[in-house]
Amino acid sequence: MRIISVNSWGGALFDEFAPWLDTCGADVLCLQEVARAPGLHGWTRFADADRSLPQRADLMADVTAHLPRHQGLFAVSDTGPVRDDAGRTHPQDFGLATFVSADLPLVGMRSAFVHGSYLHHPDAWPVSDRPRNALSVRVHDREADRFVTVVNLHGLRDAQGKNDTPARRVQAERLASLITAAREPGDLTIVAGDFNLLPGSSTFQVLADIGLTDLVREADTRTAHYPKPLRHASYLLVSDPGAVKHFEIVTAPEVSDHRPLLLDL
Repeated sequence: MRIISVNSWGGALFDEFAPWLDTCGADVLCLQEVARAPGLHGWTRFADADRSLPQRADLMADVTAHLPRHQGLFAVSDTGPVRDDAGRTHPQDFGLATFVSADLPLVGMRSAFVHGSYLHHPDAWPVSDRPRNALSVRVHDREADRFVTVVNLHGLRDAQGKNDTPARRVQAERLASLITAAREPGDLTIVAGDFNLLPGSSTFQVLADIGLTDLVREADTRTAHYPKPLRHASYLLVSDPGAVKHFEIVTAPEVSDHRPLLLDL
């Protein structure tokens, strides 16, 4: 069973991202920064006070088209304005998506906010303090005859950096509560995503206290498309390191400003 997690960057590198989707072989694919503007296709432009980025109008539909044998789940954290090529403004939903292969019975689903709650930003996206959520799926791995709970997370972005804050401590506790509620006794548990944290964050102790081990630690999880020197962002944790057949931080192809995290069980 293969699990892959990557921040999709809104599909900004879709010409590279699309063919990678066709060959990545994920049984469970966890994506962060997924956008969907109902009724729009092609490209839009996202902008806040710090940045302006091209992104797909409906990345959820785009990925679905490339993964026809997967069931896609989309959990929206907030909604805000984007512009199409003609300069018209449209509301676009933003959040997490998890795609589960049809070969895996999907026996449980749960989502919860780990920071704030859903917001609609009618005029402009804020730079910081946007709500964040997590999305869990519970599947039956027929080959291994076990249940696996996979939790997809996009952590709080703070314009001041990735250091621990009181808000991030609350986020960690809410995430731990979601994991505990989503999994059943005996489940192999994987938590993956763009945590927006430093490797020494107290979040990892909170997760260690519920039996999770971080596989990434201080490794570089950014690509050449990310120009800043701080290279920590994405993480993957497991409840049983002995169940790991292979773990890789994928350096090529570059499909985002984040490197995909690949786990074979």
